[in-house]
Amino acid sequence: MKLTQQFTNKNYLFSSSYLLFFYAAWSLWWSFYAIWLKTKLGLSGVELGMLYSTNQLISMVYMVCYGIMQDKLGTRKVIIWFQGFVLLLTGPFLIYAYEPLLLSSFKVGVVIGGLFLGAGFIAGCALTESFVEKLSRKFNFEYGTARMWGSFGYAVGALVGGICFSINPHINFWFVSIMGILFIMINIFYKINIDEEERSQVKSIKMNDILAVFKTTQFWCFVLFIIGTMSFYNVYDQQLFPVFYTQHFADINDGYKVYGYLNSFQVFLEAAGMCVAPFLINRIGAKTALLSAAAIMATRMLGSAVFTDVYLISFIKLLHAAEVPLFMVSIFKYIVANFDSRLSSTIFLIGFKISSSVGVIILSSPVGKLFDMFGYHSTFYILAAIVTTIIVVSVFTLSNKKIVTTASA
Repeated sequence: MKLTQQFTNKNYLFSSSYLLFFYAAWSLWWSFYAIWLKTKLGLSGVELGMLYSTNQLISMVYMVCYGIMQDKLGTRKVIIWFQGFVLLLTGPFLIYAYEPLLLSSFKVGVVIGGLFLGAGFIAGCALTESFVEKLSRKFNFEYGTARMWGSFGYAVGALVGGICFSINPHINFWFVSIMGILFIMINIFYKINIDEEERSQVKSIKMNDILAVFKTTQFWCFVLFIIGTMSFYNVYDQQLFPVFYTQHFADINDGYKVYGYLNSFQVFLEAAGMCVAPFLINRIGAKTALLSAAAIMATRMLGSAVFTDVYLISFIKLLHAAEVPLFMVSIFKYIVANFDSRLSSTIFLIGFKISSSVGVIILSSPVGKLFDMFGYHSTFYILAAIVTTIIVVSVFTLSNKKIVTTASA
């Protein structure tokens, strides 16, 4: 399907809308999560690491369930309905439950927050992406061009969120609930026809099919790559970089605003990259695209360690706009090319998302302690060196198999 034809495909439009509103909701609070916890609630680096680790650990349970259930459901929307209601309730939860608990009973707040946020965002994001990817193969459009709207939603959310956060973070949280209402409206109006072929495919999935994936060497090589690159990068980008960046401003509120503007501009660039990425990846192959994305990750870490000028650090931040399209689109293409496509949700949520979460769980607290002891720059050097090592190893361990897509990439 040509790119212009996709905009007249109602399945593409509804699928894009799911990602648009989900990512807008995600950006409104997640972009400023570490800043909120560190500067507004006063958490230490160790507490921040404990919180991130717990969020990831609890979300892994949801991911296993979501992946297997969605593959068995095919393109039915049962879990998508659940996501909509979690988005709707996020504002009241963050304001009236999560924040008071973190301030008065930190450990209880960490667990309760992990149960809620893990279900609706950390695991829910992966579920929504895998659901739309299934729709893209079913209705013949490129996932990357639908994911573009998710990036656009994230950009708008970051832009609005940066302004609102400098006034009161609670404004951000209420906007998340508004996005939840819009997400539910999309789910009400979008009707998906489940044909006999799809019913037969999902019915044929057995637990042995799922277990067989974990017995292959190729799967574990894939997992090693994910943990060795994405996990380290997530700790850097989510736990360290936001606070590191805003500290370069004399007035911290100016830092919040500029970070919001920069984040928004970066994600607009990312959206454009999502539109182009499928075309490039179909030419160079998923493996090359994954390695290229990982190289960008290492470059960002190293650049953050080397440069002290806020303009150069801002440019380093914008490299994220090239990494995300390459990585996210090629992940699905790599999965479909090398594993059973019926199990795309399971492999994406377990092989990619859980693997990266395991890495975050293992790394968050040690990296937090490393930061508390030595500061940002030494930590960034170490992370960059590790990611570069994994890239070299993965040149020899990842499969170079390509697929022929039905959509005109």
